[in-house]
Amino acid sequence: MGFKEDRAEKKEKKLHDKYMKEAIKEAKKAAANNEVPIGCVIVRDGKIIAKNHNRRNKDKSVLSHAEILCIGEACKKTHDWRLEDCTMYITLEPCQMCAGAIVQARIPRVVIGSMNAKAGCAGSVINILQMSEFNHQAELIKGVMGEECSAMLSDFFANLREEKKQFRRDAMEEMEQIMDRRGTVPAPSAEPSTAAPENESESAEPENK
Repeated sequence: MGFKEDRAEKKEKKLHDKYMKEAIKEAKKAAANNEVPIGCVIVRDGKIIAKNHNRRNKDKSVLSHAEILCIGEACKKTHDWRLEDCTMYITLEPCQMCAGAIVQARIPRVVIGSMNAKAGCAGSVINILQMSEFNHQAELIKGVMGEECSAMLSDFFANLREEKKQFRRDAMEEMEQIMDRRGTVPAPSAEPSTAAPENESESAEPENK
């Protein structure tokens, strides 16, 4: 009995890893576009029916989260707003908007890579996906390829911080070069006055104002 359970668990883990890897591929597409790397896929009957990634900056839309885009694709594919026989794989714990959409779409199972301590709504800040007050709750499986998903986000933000630092360094160097050039260019001489000044204070304009 124990052997069969262990084998079943390994099989399920392998399956979860397979689809999470596809979500990670989507997240990397987001990173390539300077978007926060979040990817999502929706699986039905062992097949991926929708996949997408964070496109909020590219689309200039707060609605362009990976989960929302995926749900839209899946609804079109199934010709139904209910996704009752689907599983969502997402690299980062959903926010309140996406968690609400998951509940509304009746998705029964959500597999999460990395948790989001500051904004996650599948248990970190609040658990919208399993609130008894709603008429739908989702099964949650957390930490699937969690290290890979977390590292991808950490690397992205580390690179972003380094780019900002480099931008500031480049701006400072450019400013210093401009100041150096200004310091080496001789100021134009004043035009000779045709009338003698009444006193020294009215003699000539200063060279640099």
